Amino acid sequence: MRVALRALGGTALLLVFYYLLPMDASIDSSAVAVLAVGLILLAVVAAWRIREVIHSDRPGLRAVETLTSALPLYILLFAAAYYLASRASPDTFTEPLNRTRALYFSVTIFTTVGFGDITPKTDAARLVVTAQMFLNLIVLGAGAKIVLGAIKLGRKRYGGDTGADT
Repeated sequence: MRVALRALGGTALLLVFYYLLPMDASIDSSAVAVLAVGLILLAVVAAWRIREVIHSDRPGLRAVETLTSALPLYILLFAAAYYLASRASPDTFTEPLNRTRALYFSVTIFTTVGFGDITPKTDAARLVVTAQMFLNLIVLGAGAKIVLGAIKLGRKRYGGDTGADT
């Protein structure tokens, strides 16, 4: 229950930051800079959290906690980049993006739903969306493999697979 509450609280806090942080950049390159720095920080945090999973006496719970903190941050980083790009140049997408539209667009790309109501119009925006698509494959495929491997190592480290934490 604590893990679920922390995950929900962490996601809510990230959403509050997303909507309240000043993002008034007027330069298109700022969107790429925000995204690059954010993804580097996300990778560092994910590596730290995976280490915690391995060394935890409850690796399954720690893995769930890791995923529920990393995925919202990942999606919000792309949403912030899309929002900043749209602010810098409203013609970047088929419609100007406010924070909610940018978040919606980032989620539709992540989930591969792609309704088609918002699409990138510039080559730069298409490259960022393409990068998100490729990173989605890595996050979903390699991320799942890494987390499952960390759970296995953690369980082996603490006396085998008891199933007590799943």
